[in-house]
Amino acid sequence: MPAIASAFVSACRPARVCLLSCVLVAGCMPSLNWREVVPEGAHARLHLPCKPELHQRPASTQQPEMGLAQCEAAGLSFSLSWAQVPEPRMVSPALQAMRQALRGKLRPSAGAAALQAVSIQGLTPRAEHGWETLAGAHQSVRVAYVSRGLRVYQLTQMGARDDPAAFQQLMESLQLLD
Repeated sequence: MPAIASAFVSACRPARVCLLSCVLVAGCMPSLNWREVVPEGAHARLHLPCKPELHQRPASTQQPEMGLAQCEAAGLSFSLSWAQVPEPRMVSPALQAMRQALRGKLRPSAGAAALQAVSIQGLTPRAEHGWETLAGAHQSVRVAYVSRGLRVYQLTQMGARDDPAAFQQLMESLQLLD
């Protein structure tokens, strides 16, 4: 090999190694960076793919204590919302109201289907527990409704596209605590 060509190859080698390293690192970086989150007041632990904003409203004589942990990543919104109802007899109506409220806002193209079964650590068994996929105008939503004691929860993934694997990971990570 001529000396000039050898010098050129030697000079370019670090640049090629750097470029190849950048490509490999970028290929290994996930678009969703999952981390454990314990939202204050939620009595729950879960993994979210982004740092959530936390919003809380204290209980009043008219409204129960409510909270929301929400973040956005990879074009999707992920959230856990919760409310504390005052009496056990109000848990089922609260879960039904959460489902109806979301359906009212989204106006899904399909009617209400049966909820799919959920297996979430710490939930209090109820017929109203489950998850569903809703499709609205330019929006796909996967949502689960669960409860533990007097707390009701809504776990949501929403966006222009559907990501079943991300929602599965979100649901599997949720733990309801005392």
